[in-house]
Amino acid sequence: MTSPWSSRREVSPETSRLLIERAHEELLAGNAADRRLADVRQLVRDSWRRSLESLAGAESLPPLDLDADSLAEYRRSHPLVGVIDMVRGLLLPGGPDESGVIVAVGDEAGRLLWVDGDRRVRALTGDMGFVEGANWSEAAVGTSAPGTAIALDRSVQIREAEHFNRLVQPWSCTAAPVHDPETRRLIGVIDVTGGVEAASPQAQLLVDATARAIEGELLVARLRARAEPVAPPRRASRRVEATRATLRVLGRDRGQLEVAGSGVETVSELAPRHAELLLMLALHRQGLSAERLGELVYGEPDASVTLRAEMVRLRKVLERTAPALVPSSRPYRLGVEVETDAQQLLSLLDRGAHRVALAAYRGDVLPDSVAPGVEEFRETVRSALREALMAEASVDVLLAFAETDAAADDLELLRLCLSLLPARSPRRAGLVARIERLETDA
Repeated sequence: MTSPWSSRREVSPETSRLLIERAHEELLAGNAADRRLADVRQLVRDSWRRSLESLAGAESLPPLDLDADSLAEYRRSHPLVGVIDMVRGLLLPGGPDESGVIVAVGDEAGRLLWVDGDRRVRALTGDMGFVEGANWSEAAVGTSAPGTAIALDRSVQIREAEHFNRLVQPWSCTAAPVHDPETRRLIGVIDVTGGVEAASPQAQLLVDATARAIEGELLVARLRARAEPVAPPRRASRRVEATRATLRVLGRDRGQLEVAGSGVETVSELAPRHAELLLMLALHRQGLSAERLGELVYGEPDASVTLRAEMVRLRKVLERTAPALVPSSRPYRLGVEVETDAQQLLSLLDRGAHRVALAAYRGDVLPDSVAPGVEEFRETVRSALREALMAEASVDVLLAFAETDAAADDLELLRLCLSLLPARSPRRAGLVARIERLETDA
């Protein structure tokens, strides 16, 4: 089947890209009365002004509101979960790799719950944080089709330089809100992002029609459910709110433990050895024998006496700050799942959010630790970050990575950056000097 996005139509915007860019710069400079703003669509001007009120600058990365576990749990109960295949069928009928666009489905707050479509486009847009779990409301990233469609509660097209956020300006997009078919309450948004074809009249017709089809399908499913026999009510069970915990180990020698549950959040700093032990238990959720944990932390399996004493001290710390996390023994295992910021970074890389992942990279995992298990995981994270960025990231992201300690002496990375820079880029001279210095030292 031929993709509806394969036939590009020439879009004639109301103003040229250059005029829009200049108007954008004048607004950012505080010249809200500049006459060039009159050449920008009223819808866009109004959105820019709302964006100015909530954003500190024009290059904000979207916050990742939902980690992998929270996202999976939220999607299962979201009202749009049952129509995702319909969305793919209507907007990506020829298959994702033939589309040239990506399709996103978000909730009423602008958080992206599903992102699908062309793999190459997903890799590029992931670099600016257009990934599942990210918040794309106007308050988070400024003017964009999904965020502005939610703000106005109507379908919206935003073309290239009309985006408030400079990181998004290479792209065009069309989005439409989705409502509850009975109450008309806003429940989500669908968006198509790509080149200029993603903001064509054809795109708007198709996205609007898809939104209406979704609402119709929701109503049919609801009526069908009402017609089915009602099962006798079950006795309600007492629900216990699970505790969520995050261990932060990137770029810090003393781990930081953040625990949330029952409306209470606590943050505590861990001693280096306790951070090592908790990290190993977080990475091995199935549990570890005393011998194996001793190998990972102390480098020797017969460190059981030392390990047992340290585990007693760790338990006392956790009993005061996070009793739900106190590990059991035989094997040593955490009763509550602990997520680490390093694992969250790896999840971002898997989703193609390279720029967001790099922003989350505060440094190596427990950099001063010599525990064998920590050293192995530290190298895993560093290698995964390097390989993902070198394979798919833009040159701007690669250059930012080259400024970190992890890539300070990486000749291969620096040479790749040099090959990707335009011939007249002012950054080339500094890169050449840095490469020559490393080659001389070698």
